[in-house]
Amino acid sequence: MDDKTAATAPAAELSADDIERLVDRFYDRVRVDPVLGPVFGAAVHDWPAHKRTLVSFWSSVALRAGTYRGNPMGAHRPHPIRSQHFDHWLRLWGETADAVLAPAHAELFQELASRIGRSLHDGLGLNVQVTTASLLAPGRRPGRL
Repeated sequence: MDDKTAATAPAAELSADDIERLVDRFYDRVRVDPVLGPVFGAAVHDWPAHKRTLVSFWSSVALRAGTYRGNPMGAHRPHPIRSQHFDHWLRLWGETADAVLAPAHAELFQELASRIGRSLHDGLGLNVQVTTASLLAPGRRPGRL
């Protein structure tokens, strides 16, 4: 099933394959993104391992898989992350989720990312609040993440 078919398929159970597809596509975009690419490029030296870690993280969050054993706050603390990075990350995440997941799953991942992002943002001591409004890309319907 290609990305377009997966995104328009009827609602079904969320699977680890869905999460892997989302993480893979998202971080492929991050690597070439002019805002996020330099930050991630300086921090990630093994992209396949990083993606596996993030699949484990999101599987633990969304599927309650219990496979992630890391410390997200500690992982992000040493990097030069600013508020605008959070906003841009959330926007790109939302666009990618919409492109590769069924609508209900995309909405779930956007909501989870917004909550986690807000927690990381606050925990890192950044002073501009991250909101779900930052998920709204131009042309997206208000009222839906």
